[in-house]
Amino acid sequence: MKQGMKWAVALVVIGGAYFFLSRNPANVVLPVEDITVPQFSAEAAAGEVVFNGTCAACHGVNAAGTALGPALVSKIYQTRIHADFALRAAMENGVTPHHGRYAPMPPQEQITGAEVEILIAYIRELQQANGIN
Repeated sequence: MKQGMKWAVALVVIGGAYFFLSRNPANVVLPVEDITVPQFSAEAAAGEVVFNGTCAACHGVNAAGTALGPALVSKIYQTRIHADFALRAAMENGVTPHHGRYAPMPPQEQITGAEVEILIAYIRELQQANGIN
């Protein structure tokens, strides 16, 4: 009986780990056509221009992710998990990957403080249009 219980526990743990890892939203590149692009505010529209010129090479078109950088249209980057100050800090200081297997993000020194704010507006409006708050 004890041996059977050990196997049952082992299967539950392995199954749970598989379930979590296979659904980790930061490890996914989203199909661009599956992302809803809203009518952006003027601030977010300006952020989209900066994003496309600076961030899209790693984070993908419409923040859908690439092999280099995670999709930002993801529940893992919602405000309650990664607040605006966390996005700001990542842009200003860079970040070591901790959600998935991506390249380190260096500090984005070419982005001004005003551009950081409009980038955050773009990301948040894109997330909201896709049901991520």
